[in-house]
Amino acid sequence: GKADLDDPISRWLPDAPHADKITLRMLGASTSGLRDYVPDPKFLAALYADPFRQWTPDELVGISAAQPLLYEPGTSWSYSHANFVLLGQALEKISGMPLAKVMEQQITGPAGLDNTRNSYTPQIEEPVLHSFDAERGKYEESTYWNPSWTTAPGAVLNTHICDLARSAEVVGKGELLSPQSFKVQLDPGTVGLGGNTPGCAPKDCFRQLPARHFGYGVIVQNGWIQSNPSFAGYAAIQAYLPSEHLAIAVSTTVGPKGPETNTAQTIAGRIAAALAPGHSLAG
Repeated sequence: GKADLDDPISRWLPDAPHADKITLRMLGASTSGLRDYVPDPKFLAALYADPFRQWTPDELVGISAAQPLLYEPGTSWSYSHANFVLLGQALEKISGMPLAKVMEQQITGPAGLDNTRNSYTPQIEEPVLHSFDAERGKYEESTYWNPSWTTAPGAVLNTHICDLARSAEVVGKGELLSPQSFKVQLDPGTVGLGGNTPGCAPKDCFRQLPARHFGYGVIVQNGWIQSNPSFAGYAAIQAYLPSEHLAIAVSTTVGPKGPETNTAQTIAGRIAAALAPGHSLAG
């Protein structure tokens, strides 16, 4: 009750770019119009020059803010890491506590993700699945490259494969949301990439959605509710198929001969083909 999705972020972040035009809903749905800083050539040059660098939210958002909006906020869709950096900062102001504490109280704790932890540094608790990467022109270990640029401080998490599968189930069932909020999360009309689904029960709405679209922080594809991040040689996927009560979690790293794609998605697709024929999980 402390905030509404349609509140402008100027209420909490008055100095944020285009704060009077961008709402919490636009940040969560990737419809803010803010450009993504990740493809920026200057950012990539700095990142590859020092992959251990600790980036600050102001540095990251500043890269996006220095460029014109892609479109008027709320009128189209484009993924931007800056959205989630700003959303994390807004959540801290709204809750009055650090984002890591919000995540623990609202998500990882209630979900029983006992082996999922926030990390303000690149350190990962042993045992570690090591990663390797060739983005800098040579195949090298990248396990402890700094992930501070990937999202808001306090939301950089490390986990193990069982928690990853459990997380897929929690998100895919909407366990931590009200039925109405779960519908909003999955509805393609939420992000302007498809029609609304009036009249369907929340638990059934996913069946009526287009074959593939982006909801709030999730990809909905052929009935699967998934997320498939990749970072510095790491690749992963968590996916849940409500109709089969099936969760799949895979984590991989890049091989010396590539390919430079999310190989976890490829493997998960093969698992899905074996366990849920007719429900493709292809990339």
